[in-house]
Amino acid sequence: MNDCITMMKYEGLGNDYLVLDPNKNRVQLQGKRIALMCQRGIGLGADGVLYGPVEINGKMGVHIYNSDGSESAISGNGVRIFAKYLMDQEYVKEQKFSIETLSGSIEVECLNSRATQFRVNMGKASFISKEIPVTGEIREVINEPFSFHEKEYKATCLTVGNPHCIIFMDKVTADLARELGPYVENAEQFPERMNLQICRKIDTGNLDIEIWERGSGYTKASGTGSCAAAIAAYRLGLVENRVNVNQPGGMIQIDILEDGTIYMTGSVGYIADVSIAESFFS
Repeated sequence: MNDCITMMKYEGLGNDYLVLDPNKNRVQLQGKRIALMCQRGIGLGADGVLYGPVEINGKMGVHIYNSDGSESAISGNGVRIFAKYLMDQEYVKEQKFSIETLSGSIEVECLNSRATQFRVNMGKASFISKEIPVTGEIREVINEPFSFHEKEYKATCLTVGNPHCIIFMDKVTADLARELGPYVENAEQFPERMNLQICRKIDTGNLDIEIWERGSGYTKASGTGSCAAAIAAYRLGLVENRVNVNQPGGMIQIDILEDGTIYMTGSVGYIADVSIAESFFS
């Protein structure tokens, strides 16, 4: 056994993940270690860890961890990054394949020869409170008043495998997302915590968003966040069924089919091979 754990670092629009392959390393993953590893300045620095390929429900899958060490059912950028890793390492040779996650099977399609552009079938959103979850009577949570940090906001909440709260504003900034994010993430109405997207409509085909991610804090991009913002805007009648979601890390294109299925298209980049002392995990 090596004295080092080897990983690969990738980014999706500035959202960076470490890929830890259990076929190449023997390591016991612990939440505290993941959190340390993801911390910038102390560890390697990342928005999360992708642990795979592993078997989930008898199929090839990935476990997705946030930078605080908690496990996430799904990550749009994470799935695209892991798809690139699988192609780079020749685990898959097809252009179209599926990746199992805790929120189900995700279909991905590679769109170019360098495996840097992927289209992902993210399934359908649900606005139903019990499924998100949001407390209170069972209802669709659309443009509903909420009080966060002693101020009232109109919010739309939904799940795309993980929970999102979308608040439309005339102006969105990183500072605003950082200021409001912790209050929304930990609000009592959201028993499993919450992702926040503050959102501004540019026109019927373009949105601007800033993101506060449950378990990771402020992030430059989010795949599921882009899907959530687009489908919320579509449901509110603000946009057409093809939406460019602009965020600090770049742009993700969202297509919404007639049956409500959401497709996400975005880029992925390889950054580096990384080694970390095995003692870090002991």
